[in-house]
Parts: sequence; structure tokens; C-alpha cells
Amino acid sequence: MEEVNLVTPPALERRARRRQPAVSVLKSKLKKSVTCSVPRVRSALTGFFPVVRWLPKYKLREYIWGDLMSGVIVGIILVPQAIAYCLLAGVKPIHGLYTSFYANIIYFLMGTSRHVSVGIFSLMSLMVGQVVYKEMFLAGFDLNEDSPASGPDVVNATLGNNLTAGKLHTVELMGLQCGKECYSISIAASLTFLVGVYQVLMAAFRLGFVSVYLSAPMLDGFATGASFTILTVQAKYLLGLKIPRHQGYGTVVVTWFNIFANIHQTNMCDLITSAISIFVLVAGKEIQERYKDRLKIPLPTELIVVAGATLASHFGELNSNYGSSVSGHIPTGFSPPQVPSFSLMSRLILDAIPLAVISFAFTVSLSEMFAKKNGYTVRPNQEMLAIGFCNIIPSFFHCFTTSAALAKTMVKDSTGCQTQISSLVSALVVLLVLLFFAPCFYALQKCVLACIIIVSLRGALRKFRDVPAKWRASRTDATVWLVTMSATALISVELGLVVGIFFSMFCIIFETQNPKVSLLGRASGSDLYEDLDEYENLMPPPRVQVFRFQAPLYYANKDSFLKSLYKAVGVEPFLELTKRRKAEKKAKKMSSKMVVIGLGLVQRELAFHTIVLDCSAIPFIDSTGTGTFKGLVSEFKEIGVSVLLAHCNTSVIDALQKGQFFGKDDRDMSSLLFHTVHMAVLHASSASAEAQKLPFCAHKETEEDDD
Repeated sequence: MEEVNLVTPPALERRARRRQPAVSVLKSKLKKSVTCSVPRVRSALTGFFPVVRWLPKYKLREYIWGDLMSGVIVGIILVPQAIAYCLLAGVKPIHGLYTSFYANIIYFLMGTSRHVSVGIFSLMSLMVGQVVYKEMFLAGFDLNEDSPASGPDVVNATLGNNLTAGKLHTVELMGLQCGKECYSISIAASLTFLVGVYQVLMAAFRLGFVSVYLSAPMLDGFATGASFTILTVQAKYLLGLKIPRHQGYGTVVVTWFNIFANIHQTNMCDLITSAISIFVLVAGKEIQERYKDRLKIPLPTELIVVAGATLASHFGELNSNYGSSVSGHIPTGFSPPQVPSFSLMSRLILDAIPLAVISFAFTVSLSEMFAKKNGYTVRPNQEMLAIGFCNIIPSFFHCFTTSAALAKTMVKDSTGCQTQISSLVSALVVLLVLLFFAPCFYALQKCVLACIIIVSLRGALRKFRDVPAKWRASRTDATVWLVTMSATALISVELGLVVGIFFSMFCIIFETQNPKVSLLGRASGSDLYEDLDEYENLMPPPRVQVFRFQAPLYYANKDSFLKSLYKAVGVEPFLELTKRRKAEKKAKKMSSKMVVIGLGLVQRELAFHTIVLDCSAIPFIDSTGTGTFKGLVSEFKEIGVSVLLAHCNTSVIDALQKGQFFGKDDRDMSSLLFHTVHMAVLHASSASAEAQKLPFCAHKETEEDDD
């Protein structure tokens, strides 16, 4: 009798990993953290203030002109935007200038990105404004900027009994009577303080992984939906309508209803000014985009529009003659610092969470993106600390929430920015306005500020044109974008963010529950196995089914795994076993000879004797998955089919060992686990050949004994 040798895998010995006791690890970390030395203090200082590290190495002749140019240009763009975005935040224009000044100074000291421009951002301003107007509404303030609500047509107008008739409404705050302007910036400052605290805590506890759940399609959809909300909120200024901002869900729908209900009260002066401003702004943007290769510096279109509109409004006396809304008095200098109201913070704890997450997500993603583009590295955790202190410290100086802004960052990058010296230059430009030129913007119409905001949304609103391409590239990503955008625009900004995060996670779970599965075949003359449906000229191994499951195997998708496997191989063990038992019962009623024939026919129904599970696409497996593998081996064994595993990574092997899948002391590991699919197929074929020869050999020996 010729001896049959089974194919066995080569012996690969796992490295022995000795884990130190948790107590000793904790002691060593504590000892290291409390140790104080000059090098450690120096390292902590340079880590917390990166400017100490790079500023002494500053190449003056090489960097200074690029930094000066980009700093001045960004500062010129920043001034009108700082004033305009205060309309979104619900505070006076001076606070936008304060915010831009302090944020640039602090990021210059603490930031690790050379190109990021930190300051006011339209999305952050909108989210701050939502909270400010909500709290002011609850406190009984009139939400109109200039006059009471316009009659019964206004939905969700401030109730008259909440207002103090005949006198200015005030609220007691920190022992003082606080009016509308005072209360609005107190809310914004308290909210900003909480946002900064959250961000610093996230940096301290290394919680930057939270941004992993903010996928790019979700963030794009959120930004687009928020941009549509910003457009809606600002539309009333284009027409000069005096209607309050809606509180609650459905801001877009209700605001447009209010606009059309009060369209007969349109201020023609504001409408004409808005049309001219939008035309000039859009024309300037188009010229900039068309001739960006020839223009060395961006056109200061916003500044030109602001200067021209201010002069026209001042000399034409548009406010007194036509009732056009203007920015009003913007004082020079700085207000004394004030501690944020802790009494307000108790009501803003939840409102600050989405602002903190979105602010640091945009900042970190932008810093990493421009660092890769320009060939240097940033420290994400330090970026979180930097943006956190860009919110904490300015909150004591009457500022509101900040983050990195894409448009101004791109301007810095395109105008030769080399280091954060450009942020310092931008802060100096804002400082000049604060000290000398702020009162010049008194006559600037609010409709012009609204035009600046709306035109700046063009990039986000153009995302609608990319939806067909998104759909062709990935239906899942396109669906996430559409759902997040719709929820943000039609429900609310905060709920839109929540809906987007949970819907993105649901899509990931759905993908793992419905992954791609396939049967594999062998490429001729090689040990390569691939999908039979995807590649040509592949041959399935004889009487062996090779199955690949491209997802982690865990409690949520174990049923999907089993169903897809049963469907792929065409056999469900329980049903097959039931059929055989019925056949046996039926055969018992017949002669003993027919019993043997009947059983033989049932056994020959299966076209395979082994299933090889290609685990190369299974990144991890939990205890439920281990139990699923155990049950699979046991069920198929009852119908005479072996189940082998191939190409498992070490984490899957460890999980299977902990679940005793290979038996006590892993005694069955060599017969169940193989390093490659080809080795498993060879083992299955040789094992089947040996099993077929053994009965033949035994029968031959019996005949010889009889002779």
C-alpha cells in the first residue's frame, strides 16, 4: 500500500510577548510625569508654545516678504468679514474685530500649522447665533434688530407679555442689569469659554479620535446645509425686512414663509444696494478665479464694496432718508476684560458640545491638509490645545467661538505665506481698525454685510453640482451627504450634525452586515486564489469550496455571514441533515440492501468535501464570531464536510485561541488553521485521498486473511 502524506503548514512560532504588570506600568508613568528637570521644563515649554522653537530659526530675508504680503491681504479681507459675520452671531460688529485680533495672536503662539488662518468662520458664527438668539428669546428680549415684529404674519415672534412695555428690557446678570447688547455677548462669551474648555479636555485626554466619526461626506453635507441656513437667515437683510430670527426647528422653511408674508414691506433702498453689491462681489470673484494665474494677489473686492457702500450711505444719508439699517457706532479701543458668566454656562453645557467638535475638526483637518501640501508636519493634539485656548482666553475679552477658516487659509497659501508671522501681521491690520478706523463703518448698511456673507457661500452651495458625480463614485457617500445636508437645512444645524454622525455610523454597520462575499478559484500554474465572478480563467479546486467574507465577523453580522455561506456553497447543514434522516427512516422500511443504496445516494448529493474560509479580509472577530466558527465546524462535520481556516491575521488567531476554537491546548490548530488558501486546499485534497484509500486497504487485507 502506497503511503499518503498529509500537507502540513510550516511551523511559524509566535513571538512571546511579556506584558508588564499594570501597577508597575502606572508607577513608571507617574514617576516620569512628576520628574522635574531643566530639559523637561524646556521641552514642555517648547511643546506648549511652538513659537519658541521655530521663531529663533526664522529666515528673515527668505520668509518676511511672503509673510507680510499674505498677512496684509488676509487682514484686509478679514476686517469686512469680521463685521459681517456678527450678523450671524447676533452680536455687535466690534466683537467680530476683537475675536479676529485675539485668535490670530494666540494661534501665532500656540499653533503648529504655518498656513492655517484662525478666526471668525461663517459656520461657527451661525451656530453661536442660534444659541444666542435662543437664550435671548427665553430671556424675553425683542429679537428684531431695529423695530418690533411685523404684525401677525410673523411666525414664532417674541411674545408681547415677555417684553417690558414702555421701557428698555433688561436682565440681571452677575449682579448688574444687562441690556440686549450686553446679554447677547455674555451668552456668546460664556458659550465660547465652554467650547474652549471642552477642546482642552479633549486634548488632555487624547480624545481626538472623535473626529474619526466625522466623515468627509458628512462634513461636506453639514457645511452645505448650514450654508443654506446662513443664506436664509441673511435673506431678510437683502430686502430690508424687520422680522425676528425663528427659534426652534425648521428655520429655513419658517423664515422663507415670513419673508414672503412680509415681502410688501421691502425696503427698495436696501434691495437696490444689495443688487449692486452682489453684482460687484460676484464679478470680482469671477475675475479672480479666471485670472488667478496672472493676478499675484487676490482682489480686495469685499473691502472695495464696503468702502464704496459706506461712503454712499454716509453722504446719501440712506438711514435717515430711506430707513436703511446700518451697522451703527463701532467704538475704538478695547473693552476691559470680564469673566464669563458662570450662571449662563449651566444652560449652555450641551449647546457647546457640537461647536467644540466642529471647531476642532475643521482646524485639525485643515492644518493636516496644508501641512501635507507644503511638506511639513503638524501635531494634532497641539492644534486642539491651540484652538481651545483661542476660545478660552478671548472669551474674557468679549469674543465668540473661532476655528480655522478654509477660504482665508487658501488665501494665505496662495499669497506666499511661510510661517505664522502672517497671522501676527493680520492681527496688526485688525488692530489698526480697532484703534483708528472702526467709527468709519457707522453708516455701512447691514444689507451690504449680508451680501458679503452670501457671496462667500458660493463654494459650499456649488457642492450641489457635484451630487451626480458623488452618486457615481459612491452611493453610500452621496446618501450620507444628502441626508446630512437635508437634516441640517430643514430641521436645525445642531440636529443635522447629530443626524449626520448617526447616519454615517448606520451606513458603516449596514456595510458590515451586507459585505461582499465570493467563492474563489485558482489561477492556472500558481497558488493565487481570487473571486470567480470578478476574474476570468480561474478554476475552482476540485471538491473544495473556497469562501471569502470581506468584513469583520461580530455579533451584528453573524447571521449574514452564515446565510451568505450557505447560499454560496448551496448547502445548509441542518436541512441536509434533516433530509438524510428522513431518507434513513424511509430506508428502514425497505430491505437492508436498499438501505445501503439509499444512504449512498444521499451521500453523493454533495459536490464538495471541504470548505476553506479565506479570512484575509476579516480584520477582527469577537466571541460571537468565534462561536459562529465553532458551530460551523460542528454542523458541517455531521454531514461529512470539513471546515478549514486560511490566511487569518494574528488578532483573529488570538481571539480563536481564547475561545478555544482549536480545542484544549490548541491541539487541533495544525489541522484547522493554514497560512495560505493554497496550503489549506492541498491539505483538504490529500486528507480526502487518504480517507478514500483507507477503506480500500482494509478491504484488501480482509480478503488476504480469508485466503
